[in-house]
Amino acid sequence: MWRDRKLVAALAAGPLFWLFLFVLGARPGDLGWPLRAPLDFVLPALAFPLLEEFIFRGGVQQLLRDVLGARGIGSLSAANLLTSVLFAALHFIHHPPLWAALTFFPSLVFGYFMDRDRRLRLPMLLHVFYNFGYYWLFGAPPAG
Repeated sequence: MWRDRKLVAALAAGPLFWLFLFVLGARPGDLGWPLRAPLDFVLPALAFPLLEEFIFRGGVQQLLRDVLGARGIGSLSAANLLTSVLFAALHFIHHPPLWAALTFFPSLVFGYFMDRDRRLRLPMLLHVFYNFGYYWLFGAPPAG
């Protein structure tokens, strides 16, 4: 795994993004919160990413790849680009506009690994890793 430079870069992107959020002023909350509200943590950190990858990379992207073939821009297939646009667009339903738009970029990463390996394993792993770290550090539900 560590010989795969693109995977190492994708894994490093999560902590770098969390650090960037910290520099911008976001502060980690109570790091023990998932133990007190496990469902509030498990859904966005584990269940939703797995379901989204099954639907978007395993379904939409594969269907588009079957229709469009391997063409694209550089190492990004047209299927990945279109799936990522749809992925980001649907995040506008429950997220602020900037946040929803930014989901386009990790979606490209997930789609790249789907195209490269033709398996859901790495897109699912990366999506769970990104969401797990973000929600653990910054996603504590409001104290009530």
